[in-house]
Amino acid sequence: MSQYIERYQRRKLISSYFSVVLSIALVLFLLGVLGLLVLNTKKLADHFKEQITISVFLKDNAKPVEIDQLQKSLALAEYTKTAEYISKEDAAEQYSEDIGENFVEFLGYNPLQNSIDIHLKADFVSPEQIEQIAGDLASKTYVEEVSYDKPLIELLNDNARKISLWILVACAIFTVIAVLLINSSIRLSIYSKRFIIKTMQMVGATKTFIRRPFIWTNIKLGMVGAVVALIALGILIYYINKNFPELNLFSEYMILIFLFVGVFGLGVIISWASTHFATQRFLNLRTDDLYY
Repeated sequence: MSQYIERYQRRKLISSYFSVVLSIALVLFLLGVLGLLVLNTKKLADHFKEQITISVFLKDNAKPVEIDQLQKSLALAEYTKTAEYISKEDAAEQYSEDIGENFVEFLGYNPLQNSIDIHLKADFVSPEQIEQIAGDLASKTYVEEVSYDKPLIELLNDNARKISLWILVACAIFTVIAVLLINSSIRLSIYSKRFIIKTMQMVGATKTFIRRPFIWTNIKLGMVGAVVALIALGILIYYINKNFPELNLFSEYMILIFLFVGVFGLGVIISWASTHFATQRFLNLRTDDLYY
């Protein structure tokens, strides 16, 4: 009978530890995902900004030396990420593939123009800077027109600011929720041992002596939960980087190290604080109050 009770108590203890570790791991994983978004918000915004294209359409009488000089000067400009020359023949071929028919044969001539497509660096993608760049390019005598999607640029900049703000707000909210959830899990595990705590206190054990094993046990559970969360987070980062290599998440190791250390440290700190205050609460209760 005693062996059965001992096995039952051991299973109950393991189940309690498992629930604490699982809740800590899940919460820390969500926090890690949010932290990854916060730390890479600018990189994500920059990625989309650098997809914006400025098309410089050239006049038919533009000389090859002028075109070559313009392309080289654009390639060396501080605001340029890439500058690609597209001949009217290449543009017509691409457009024919898009619409599924040869419009040049239908019209009898090629109405398109030679052009240079420019992708700007993210720091220069703002309505004011692009307008200035477009104005400088349009002033050249052999440039017919400079075209870009102005409403899209304004929308992209506004949304980037809004998304950054809301990600920070969501991170703050989830941090509070994480603290509350982990605290509740640890309090429930300590609640089942409230009579042991009060018994130790009644036989003369100090509060520090009583708290120490509970704090150490839950810190270890917090560390295990943090490791589980970090493994899951690492798998997620690897998957994202594999499917979206343009984000290049592994290029900045310091950001990932900071994120992993932050998640691990948060799990330890929350576990310590929650255990400390939970045991303190039961230590301060009267014996009669333990039954409620």
